[in-house]
Amino acid sequence: MKIGFIGLGVMGKPMAGHLVDAGHEVIAYNRSRSKVEELAAKGAIPAATLADAGQAEAVITMLPDSSDVEAVLFGEDGLVSVMKPGTLVIDCSTISPETTASIGARLRESQIQFVDAPVSGGEVGAVSGKLAIMMGGEDAAIAKAQEVLGVFAAVMAHVGPVSAGQLVKAANQMLVAGNIALVGEALALLQRTGVDVPSALEVLNGGLAASRVLEVKAPKMLERDFAPGFRLDLHHKDLMIALAAAEQAKIAVPLTGIITQLVNALRSAGEGGEDHGALIKAIERLSGAEAPAAPVEEGNA
Repeated sequence: MKIGFIGLGVMGKPMAGHLVDAGHEVIAYNRSRSKVEELAAKGAIPAATLADAGQAEAVITMLPDSSDVEAVLFGEDGLVSVMKPGTLVIDCSTISPETTASIGARLRESQIQFVDAPVSGGEVGAVSGKLAIMMGGEDAAIAKAQEVLGVFAAVMAHVGPVSAGQLVKAANQMLVAGNIALVGEALALLQRTGVDVPSALEVLNGGLAASRVLEVKAPKMLERDFAPGFRLDLHHKDLMIALAAAEQAKIAVPLTGIITQLVNALRSAGEGGEDHGALIKAIERLSGAEAPAAPVEEGNA
């Protein structure tokens, strides 16, 4: 299939690479030309303009925020001006459900199919081709999207109409952020009290506390490796989407609110570009990172 791919970031580039490896004709566009050239070396076709990427049966967008997706589709020289009726647009970005619903309605007016298909799994999942993909859209569009997305998916689910994928992704980001924060709290406790941390992680990963976050993020937290696989700034954006969705649904999400404030503290300290595993720093600072380990009193061990 001829596929336009727009947005070759940390996750977009390996996703597009998997499509090339699978034999699709990928027309790649990105503001940073170096990433386009790197993908072209694998066999992708470099797009000089957005219009070039729109000359395809399907177009995938993988962009930072709602305004970026709207600009690519409807801005000056946007894709809508060149895409043919029947073209499928698949948005793998994580953006506002309200914006997604609006995009779907506007594309429908131009007889363009649309699936919102945000992905989860981070850079590791994108590189390995094992992402979780939550899809919103009509049955016919979903069936066509699955043919494309299956190349880099470990699991896919049709979760409802257009914008449902974004709502499920909001829930996903709530769970991920909460899990990271709790892993940070647990590690801070283990380190402060002198426990054999590697042995502790081994047994924790073998019980009910086991999670993908514990497995992947805990070692990086211990190594103080906060090179961005998924930036705090982006997770903050996602949490704000989740809080807005909860407000719309009239439900209380107090834990999500607290974690969002921890993320805000790190961003205010200039650390928004670090990986979301850096949440452990906020926990440590609240606890007095330089304080000595508390003694274990006899009878309280």
